[in-house]
Amino acid sequence: MLREQAQRTPPGQWVRVVGGWSEFQFAERRMPTLAEVNAAAPDTPVFILHLYCSALLNKAALRACGYTKDTPNPPGGEIQRDGQGNPTGLLLARPNAAILYATLAKGPKLPPEHQMNSTRHFMRELNRLGLTSIIDAGGGFQNYPEDYAVIDELHKRGEMTVRVAYNLFTQKPKQEKEDFARWIKMTGPRKGDDFLRCNGAGEMLVFSAADFEDFLEPRPDLAAPLEGELKEVVTVLAANKWPFRLHATYDESITRFLNVYEEVNREVPFNGLHWFFDHCETVSDRNLERIKALGGGIAIQHRMAYQGEYFMDRYGKKAAERTPPISKMLALGIPVGAGTDATRVASYNPWVSLYWMVTGKTVGGVSMYPDKNCLSREEALRLYTQGSSWFSNEDGKKGAIRVGQLADLAVLTDDYFSVPEEQIKDIESVLTVVDGKIVYATEKFSSVAPPTIPVLPEWSPVTVFGGYGAPVDIRKAARAGVPVREHQHDAGCHEHGCAHAAHQLLSGIEAARNRYAGFFGLGCDCFAF
Repeated sequence: MLREQAQRTPPGQWVRVVGGWSEFQFAERRMPTLAEVNAAAPDTPVFILHLYCSALLNKAALRACGYTKDTPNPPGGEIQRDGQGNPTGLLLARPNAAILYATLAKGPKLPPEHQMNSTRHFMRELNRLGLTSIIDAGGGFQNYPEDYAVIDELHKRGEMTVRVAYNLFTQKPKQEKEDFARWIKMTGPRKGDDFLRCNGAGEMLVFSAADFEDFLEPRPDLAAPLEGELKEVVTVLAANKWPFRLHATYDESITRFLNVYEEVNREVPFNGLHWFFDHCETVSDRNLERIKALGGGIAIQHRMAYQGEYFMDRYGKKAAERTPPISKMLALGIPVGAGTDATRVASYNPWVSLYWMVTGKTVGGVSMYPDKNCLSREEALRLYTQGSSWFSNEDGKKGAIRVGQLADLAVLTDDYFSVPEEQIKDIESVLTVVDGKIVYATEKFSSVAPPTIPVLPEWSPVTVFGGYGAPVDIRKAARAGVPVREHQHDAGCHEHGCAHAAHQLLSGIEAARNRYAGFFGLGCDCFAF
């Protein structure tokens, strides 16, 4: 795929692989080498992000970034070098991901119309997986309001097919308070409508609190100014009734964050403010109780599905058994919402996340959790639907198919509650409805599918390759000159998804199978959040 896309990418543009994969998902269970990347793409710049651990740049990308023997290591990162001091193409996040953010931001930007087109394609891809709403946690180099102009224009045009509640992520170290003070004057929680609105602050509140989860490296010790800087920002947010979220991986960090929150709460009571931590893989029972006492929530994501092997190598399998302790959170009555850490770390595919919660397995197939720390399918789905609605301040408004709630639902390829566990991650939608309108349809519902979205730019990988787990469209591939190896079927095809891919590519292959005969009798196959 990399070689084929590099050949189609015009001069001046890059090929970027931005997260959503693990070395352990490959048959070789290893990372690609820089030699392999350079051989596949000798002339086109290639940037490959691997979790928040590292990035691979081919020689063309090093030239495009201007990284040379004389380039110093930036704060918070390392440019790996050979014996002569020349950059090899490997960037390491030591001790945080700033170098990865900054390098990704060096890539060329598409013109606004192409950005709007690609955003529509991404929403259509989310619809294909049954998603109707997302909460965006912000990110590095996502400046408000400049970098929100594309989604704002799509909203004005009525072309959004996914509801978006967005959090504002501070962009300026040591000027975080000023960032939020400015944004408080410009927008506010719930400002917007049911399709696009502000959700509050975070996931970065102050840079001194960034405990990035790179389990290949030791746990970072957060800087001494953390408490003072975090208190200033949280005080401003609480006083202005802004919900906030904060990235929190390690219990040691969470202890310090909660010390600040409790102090602020004594001075400016949170009083039902929907604040929460993201992730909390190693949170202790004592800190869970403190979160509960402050009325906070925890948004969990399937980062461990992609990093579990690294965590176990460093801390041991026993320590990994409650990363995070979801069952304990629920037992304490803490609001819990499930999601993905897309797109820079994990995939945006919700079914991979649901598979992880139900089976306790990484994408590499390694079992991490005992049965008591895995969730039932119903519990996991509830966290994704009703549970997550609390985190966008929309509890009771979405998350279920009920009178008075938003008209969002999906009909699925299989019954989530009865398919073998290994097939959960292969589920897709055949009909997705948002606001009562069909936004995605295929198979038996193809006759009511919305119009195809044109692909801009024409060399986009969307022209040939599908989204996460989607099969290559053979007809598109042939038109683009991409060779597709003829598949030889064997007894293992169904297990590895070949049969699922076949029914998408060959018309009529599903005619003998009525997937929907028991649809309403087996429980509602919907995905409302």
